[in-house]
Amino acid sequence: MLDELRHLLLIVDHGTFTEAARRAHLSQPALTAAIRRLEDELGARLLHRGPSGAQLTAAGQALLPRARAALAAVEDGRRAVAEVTGLGRGEVRLGAGATACTYMLPPLLARYRRLHPGVRFLLREAFTDQLEGMLHDNELDLVVATAPYEGPIPEPYDPWLDDELIVVASPGITPRGWITFSPGSPVRAMLLDHVSADDVVMELGSIAAIKGNARAGIGQALVSRASVRTDLKHGWLVEVPTTWTPLTRRLILRHRGVDRLPPAAAALRELLLASAPKLAPMTPVKKKKPRPA
Repeated sequence: MLDELRHLLLIVDHGTFTEAARRAHLSQPALTAAIRRLEDELGARLLHRGPSGAQLTAAGQALLPRARAALAAVEDGRRAVAEVTGLGRGEVRLGAGATACTYMLPPLLARYRRLHPGVRFLLREAFTDQLEGMLHDNELDLVVATAPYEGPIPEPYDPWLDDELIVVASPGITPRGWITFSPGSPVRAMLLDHVSADDVVMELGSIAAIKGNARAGIGQALVSRASVRTDLKHGWLVEVPTTWTPLTRRLILRHRGVDRLPPAAAALRELLLASAPKLAPMTPVKKKKPRPA
């Protein structure tokens, strides 16, 4: 039944039997037969086929999250057994935001690779909400995420480190407007708690692009101090004092539970936690109202 569940998820994820069959390296009749076997086994129709593609029935909708969970559990078990028995070298799938991927994680991941040179490694860069989705769908083992500063923190998680955010600009230039990340970025959301969205002149996808345009004098930017240490040292950027900076965001390690981590991912979690400073208890951060544009 596992193969049939995989085929069902391919159809759901790609929308048509044609594309799912191509990705499964099957003919369409073979894929159709697999879905019919699954429907016969469960005693219910799972998919409707129409001009716009394949759509789940009510029974299919009920099965979908359980199918994903079942395949995720099998994959976790396969990887754990392979690592413990020495049949495989292990795999780690980590996700993080742009700043962590570029400035915080590289030396730690290099150390991990030296300790475990045979482990296959995957690092994905995305915003926190996107990473949460990939963690939920078992596409990632660990996620470096920004903790919400209002409301509960998703469980399970480990506090990792506090990241100081400051405003920077090109030296000798009076910046007009703000450069920030695209919608979905926690740093962008923190910026817009203090400035008007009408003052944003650029929305970019990478920390390198933000810094490059700030150096050119196009605008000022709220960024992690960790990302501009070299720029500040060499005078390529200067810190701009404001009444509301520095800001602090708490970075956390998200996962689906310590007991569900494969050995290679568990070892990376331990290394990341050992590298982090001891953190003070989190306190709520009061939002400031944006000034009128």
